[in-house]
This record gives sequence, C-alpha cells and structure tokens, in this order.
Amino acid sequence: MAKESFFIRGKVGGGTGAFIQTEIDIGHVVDALGKTVMRIHNVAAQVWENFPRQEFSMLANTGARIAWQLTTSSQTDIVDATDRSVIATGALDLANTTTGNQATTISDRADILPQHWTNGFLVGVDQLYLGIYADTQLSEANVALVLECTAETLSQSAAMSLALSQQ
Repeated sequence: MAKESFFIRGKVGGGTGAFIQTEIDIGHVVDALGKTVMRIHNVAAQVWENFPRQEFSMLANTGARIAWQLTTSSQTDIVDATDRSVIATGALDLANTTTGNQATTISDRADILPQHWTNGFLVGVDQLYLGIYADTQLSEANVALVLECTAETLSQSAAMSLALSQQ
C-alpha cells in the first residue's frame, strides 16, 4: 500500500544584499526517539520580488539574481552541493536589456531537487532551514517552497542511508 503524502510549506524573504534564513519546524513529523523520519519527494519553489503578482523592477541594462537553498542545518550564506546539509537549491536570474524599468529576461533554475533522486531525500532533524540571497538591485526578494513528504519508520536501511548522508 502506498504511503499518503503531505505538504509542508515555508517562506523567507523581505530584504536584499544579505543572506536571510528562516526555520521550518518539522518536529511534529520527525521523532528520533520514536524512529520516525521524513522523506521529501518533491520541492516546488515560488520566487517573487514585492508581491507574487508584480513584475520584477530593475534599472535599465542590469542583471540580478535570487539564490535559495533548503538545508538540514543552519547556514550563514549560500552553500554549494558539497555541503552535506543541502536538500535543494535554485536561483532566479533576471536581466533588463532595455531602457525600461522591468526585467525582460527571467531564467529559473533548480539545481538540486529531491525529485531528481530515486528515493527522494531522507530527513532526520527537527528543523529545516530555508535561506536566500538576493542582489541589491532588487527592492525585495521572497521564496516560498512547498515540500511533498511522507513519514516513515526508520528501518535499518534508512538509518544507514541517513548516516551515510551525514545530516
């Protein structure tokens, strides 16, 4: 019988020019003593500037980036895929190639996502950390994630998988 999935949501944002991070509490799912862990199967990201319905405003002939990450440990900046706490990362690259004041080219990139892996990403911590960095060219940057997850009992093979990933 297939396990029922559930969704966890998180959002971070509000500033630019500095790394901003927020915690997503998953302690209601993960229970180390009860041997319950969470598997993330899919991550969907929504990225925007001031309001989700508003276009990105930029100076003429400039570019900007909003980079985001979801990790199992707190960070002080954007990290790369060699950091073992990385669950998912992505970026939104923007360019304004006109004399107007709005982005004319937008490129959305999700570098690492659990759906790229055969069995998703196994998590055994009580908190996840969603962080972003946005160029100062933007007035505000926001990222919201929706995680599709399942809860499972920590089997011997899952414990080995968790230990090998060194979360």
